[in-house]
Amino acid sequence: MAGEQKTYYTIDPEGRLKCCKCGVPLVKANAVFGYLDNAFPVELPVCPVCGFVYVPEELAMGKVLSVEKVLEDK
Repeated sequence: MAGEQKTYYTIDPEGRLKCCKCGVPLVKANAVFGYLDNAFPVELPVCPVCGFVYVPEELAMGKVLSVEKVLEDK
C-alpha cells in the first residue's frame, strides 16, 4: 500500500525498546556507522536476534548529520 509506514520497534509498558520482527527487547551493543569510507563505533540498542539497530532521531539528526557535513566538506 502506498504511504504505509513499516514499524521496526515498539516501546513496552516498562519503556524498553522491542524488535517488532523478533519480539525481543533490544540490548545495548556496539554498532558501526559508515559514511564516505569512514567508520565510527557507537553503542546503540540492537536486536540480539536479527541485528536491527535502533538509531534515536536526536542522534541521527544531530551528531550524525554534523559528521556527514564535515566529511562532505573535506
